[in-house]
Amino acid sequence: MGVLETVVVEPELEHTSTVVWLHGLGASGHDFEPVVPMLECPNTRFVFPHAPIMAVTINMGMEMPAWYDIKSLDWESPEREDEDTIRSSAKLVVELLQEEHQRGIAYENIVLAGFSQGGALALHVGSRFQEKLAGMMILSAYQVLADTYDAEANDANRETPILFGHGVDDDMVPVMMGRAALESMVAAGNPCEWNGYRMGHEVIMPELIRIKDWLNDLLND
Repeated sequence: MGVLETVVVEPELEHTSTVVWLHGLGASGHDFEPVVPMLECPNTRFVFPHAPIMAVTINMGMEMPAWYDIKSLDWESPEREDEDTIRSSAKLVVELLQEEHQRGIAYENIVLAGFSQGGALALHVGSRFQEKLAGMMILSAYQVLADTYDAEANDANRETPILFGHGVDDDMVPVMMGRAALESMVAAGNPCEWNGYRMGHEVIMPELIRIKDWLNDLLND
């Protein structure tokens, strides 16, 4: 896998911050592109990468955009997510963060966000990243490779704020998995905010309004 292709929405005004936002399984970088105007972040560049194409075991081995292979539908299985593809995609996301920094944006003005599988990878990358980020936004997601967290977490992001959002009626990623990720980060010392919504595996307007306010508070102080 090489450099990730991206969908980019440039800021209306001076570029002072960046949000890197990872889509869910089988989607594309265009998935959240339409929400940018609603977020009212005129100084923020939004980068939506396309995940690599790979075979996904739980989808009968079909090839599709995915951040990593999911081998089992059993949430209790330690072999559920494929470590090799998680780590290879993580490296590509780190490269995107470094590219934004090379544009002159301080890491402390970069938010790493993701939905579902993309949120799981964002949490994995952000908590291990060696430079302090502005924040992490973890939507309808969960923690992958949790048993490696203690050994790999970087002190740079132990105090980075994390916004969690999850549907209480989510039938794809059970809300208890999102809560478990939240509890892990709270225990690690991160300032976390949890928002549960009457929704399934999706993003709805009340969540977008909270995202807008959170991003503006974080990036435009």
